Amino acid sequence: MGTTLTNQNSIAEEIKSRLRSSKACCHSVQNLLSSRLLSKNLNIKIYRTIILPVVLYGCETWSLTLQEERRLRVFENKVLRNIFGPRRDEVMWEWRRLHNEEVNDLYSSPNIVRVIKSRRMRWAGHVACMGEERGVYRVLVWKPEGRRPRCRWVDNIRMALQEVGCGHMDWIGLAQDRDSWRALVSAVMNLQVP
Repeated sequence: MGTTLTNQNSIAEEIKSRLRSSKACCHSVQNLLSSRLLSKNLNIKIYRTIILPVVLYGCETWSLTLQEERRLRVFENKVLRNIFGPRRDEVMWEWRRLHNEEVNDLYSSPNIVRVIKSRRMRWAGHVACMGEERGVYRVLVWKPEGRRPRCRWVDNIRMALQEVGCGHMDWIGLAQDRDSWRALVSAVMNLQVP
């Protein structure tokens, strides 16, 4: 599947590449997703097992900005609108496409941004439990000199913890207790925030 690296350390190109690949994947199963012969639940399973893994490949290392989160949500809503189809307006009796709120109500699973945040948290807990001699852990706690990027990966972890009320705590210390960390990851996944 590969990843896209840039000299600016920008994740935007990687997300564009992931979305291009997932749109091609969507196009290959278009007949299944728009079929009315298959149930909506089966179409959602097709989305979650075939398309979503293509988008989320390597998402544990992404440091997302709000614009990138929006781009991912737009993609997901587009696919879900295709699955759920149009609705008939009760006043004008005309067909119309679903609004974002209606799509969110019909799709009972956590949205794509929630999934990314929980996977990032799970990976952070895994790395935090590694010993100090491991290279991955050293990269995690390393503080490079020079100009800092706008949004660091660790900042995304802290923001996710802040959403569940643990933003003031030392997250590496929290991750040492695996059971409480799993509970935090689950809370981040199931938080009802748009």
